[in-house]
Amino acid sequence: MQRVATYQEALNYLYRFIPNPQQRPNPADNLTRTRELLQILQNPQLTVPTVVVAGTKGKGSTTAMIAAICRAAGLRTGMWTSPHLHSYRERIQVDGVPISQQALTDAVNQIAPHIVNDDIAGGLPSTFAIGFALALRYFAQQQVDIAIIEVGLGGRYDSANVLDPVLSVITSVSYDHIELLGETIVDIAMQKGGIAHAGVPILMAPQPLSALVTLAACAAEAGAPSYVVDDPGQGGIRGDDPADEHVRGPIPELYDPFDFYTGPRMPNLGGEFQTENARMAIAAALFLRRRWTRIDDGAIENGLQSIDWPGRYELRSVGNRDVLFDGAHNPDSAQRLTASLARDFPGRSKTYVIGCSRDKDIQTIIPILVNSADQVIVTASRHPRAWSDLGALRDLVTAARPDIQVIGIADPAEALRFVMHHASSNDLIVVTGSLFVVAAGREALGLASAVD
Repeated sequence: MQRVATYQEALNYLYRFIPNPQQRPNPADNLTRTRELLQILQNPQLTVPTVVVAGTKGKGSTTAMIAAICRAAGLRTGMWTSPHLHSYRERIQVDGVPISQQALTDAVNQIAPHIVNDDIAGGLPSTFAIGFALALRYFAQQQVDIAIIEVGLGGRYDSANVLDPVLSVITSVSYDHIELLGETIVDIAMQKGGIAHAGVPILMAPQPLSALVTLAACAAEAGAPSYVVDDPGQGGIRGDDPADEHVRGPIPELYDPFDFYTGPRMPNLGGEFQTENARMAIAAALFLRRRWTRIDDGAIENGLQSIDWPGRYELRSVGNRDVLFDGAHNPDSAQRLTASLARDFPGRSKTYVIGCSRDKDIQTIIPILVNSADQVIVTASRHPRAWSDLGALRDLVTAARPDIQVIGIADPAEALRFVMHHASSNDLIVVTGSLFVVAAGREALGLASAVD
């Protein structure tokens, strides 16, 4: 392959390997391909201690919090997350700084000659697997002390599962990506629980009983000591699922991090739902303290207060308008968003700018989101996965809330400009339904520092 000369050419090369959604290869092949990619790069993962974070919701925020705590402790910290908001480089960070354009271009040039059918077992790797391998290479080159790795999808067959981490974390499990992970909470938990490794502690957020029992079974089968992070009064079980009444089995040992940490508990992030993510991050930090004693209470506090995680219940004042960005894209995230809005902005008029992806449970998400809306603008991002049928989206909103005005504006930037012009100074503008729409909204208001 001819060398790529620019950052844009490097991105174009990576995006050539986005999987065709109509094809469903054996998911286990992804692990084979990822291992081969890492071997081509001389197995950088063997020199980088890692923490792997899976879950349906909250895994990105929890990953960012753990990374912030490690940085505050003076550890050189890598972080791999997805998707990005504005620039691919956000996915690969060291000490909170995205990889440079030149470093990513150089990395692509190193690995690209090897990515042909004859070299990679199981066929061509995905864009995600290539980026993951390049991230581990970059972390090794940067001599990080630890890397916090967010699982992309599921867990059992995600690229992150080729790692031998020092700690595994599973945030709240709920319905998402059911076409790939399964149609029940038990199916989905089986995929998330696949990140368990022999002898590696695994921390779990409170779950419906069926999910908790399933995760505990996955941990026991792998030989991983497991803990559910909660206070004794709650007992690790949250919500319910139809399978609960049929599922029997042990649940993990209860672990309350506040038996060991007495500092501030809230992160520098809005949203009531972040309290659970912060509890998970604090628990992870306490387990990591066993290896890195410099992760003291001060580092935990400073990390929680210094975290920056845009697009997740992010409130910004633009002119005399308040705009809240949150990428809620599944039913449970939508419920948590609306609950936080009701708590934080009671009685305030709310205008929603909503756009969704085609692969999400839109029929369930929309009624939840618009329950507290006074006006709704439906839109669509430029992403290939965007739901672009604004008429159908408008019909869903109207069916749920026939009493409010619904307007369709195809371009998210134009939709946000329309709302900013017509909303009163007391209105809260909520941009949600997809991180892709959140990204478009932030860019339209000039809040993005770098855009690919």
